Amino acid sequence: MRTRPHILSLIAVLFGLALLVAACEAELGDEDVDEDDVEDEPDEDEEDEEAEEADEPEDEEAEEDEEDEEDEEEPALDEGEGETDPDATEIEWATSDVGSSGHTALVNLSALLNREWEGFHTDVLPTGGALQSVIGYATGDFDAYYGADIGFAEAAEDRDRYEGFSDDAERDLVMSFWAYPMETGLAIHEDNADEFESWADLTGEPVFTSPAPWDVRANLEAAMEAAGAEHEYVEVDTGVAGSSLEEGDISAMPAYTTSETTPAPWVNEGLLQTDGQVLNPSDEEVAAIEDAGMEVVSIDPDHFDTDIGVDEALFVPFFYGFHVGPDVSAEDVYEKLDVIAEHADELADADGAFEVLANDPADLQRRGVESSVDDVLVHPGMADWMRDQGVWNDEWDDRIAE
Repeated sequence: MRTRPHILSLIAVLFGLALLVAACEAELGDEDVDEDDVEDEPDEDEEDEEAEEADEPEDEEAEEDEEDEEDEEEPALDEGEGETDPDATEIEWATSDVGSSGHTALVNLSALLNREWEGFHTDVLPTGGALQSVIGYATGDFDAYYGADIGFAEAAEDRDRYEGFSDDAERDLVMSFWAYPMETGLAIHEDNADEFESWADLTGEPVFTSPAPWDVRANLEAAMEAAGAEHEYVEVDTGVAGSSLEEGDISAMPAYTTSETTPAPWVNEGLLQTDGQVLNPSDEEVAAIEDAGMEVVSIDPDHFDTDIGVDEALFVPFFYGFHVGPDVSAEDVYEKLDVIAEHADELADADGAFEVLANDPADLQRRGVESSVDDVLVHPGMADWMRDQGVWNDEWDDRIAE
């Protein structure tokens, strides 16, 4: 009789367990549904984090845009109020980097051409320098470029900085407008004035002629070679050139101007750091430099911020230009040169680099062509314009591009 109650108790326990298992299964089923909902709808913290991450790239892009706007150089002349002609031919014009003389000059020239040169719109594209600008044009990366006569000479001969240039070039270089000259010379410490009386006296001496890739260095080195100065090139930072001269690490540094009036800021600073003075080439060296096809010009020492120890500085100029190719017609290049000549004074007021241009636009073109006609062809529009200005040399007729 005692067995029956135990059986009933056991049945009751089993029934209770069955109910408990059923309830647990029901709860597990509800939890499965909830987990799917959580995966589809992240919590608020996760939403905030994702929103912040999504916003970050936009903020970075906005900051980059603001930096680009800050880097953009504004022209110093009137750009006009007219809207860009939607049918105008776009010219992507390469020059040197923001803050350089070449960049400032093209910003102002571009503003003038966009205002006055009908049918065209120019965009200024900064690059690492004239070297990159020339190579980029030759390989088809740019529509127009910034180049110097000394670079043309190297490119024509596949040498120095332009070694292998002809292998990569897809189109020929053509000159179409010379903008301004730069004039290069040398400065020494005044304590060494008795030791160094001419450029040839620097033979075997450590000389900094400016950074290796620069056209300034290439031009000064070419002039020194013509003068018989077989120096040892030493590169220093431009910011310590003056102190290097003071300490005797170098025996000479470059002194140069733009448009016969404006010394490079770092040169002025360097000469202020030491007791420097300009070292002029001797009369015989001047003749040798001119026999090599270069000019020698006189620069007023008052243009420098300090006494440079001479009554006149004898510097060797080279020429920078902003050039388009033969894809721009002769008529359009002729019109472009007319616009520039007519507004040369306005350009000079905006940028002192155009001072020589303002004095005589036609003669500057003559000097530029004369310096490079053996290395680069002349745009036919430029040749026509120079002929009408009375500065064309008929001996150059076979150097006109087709």
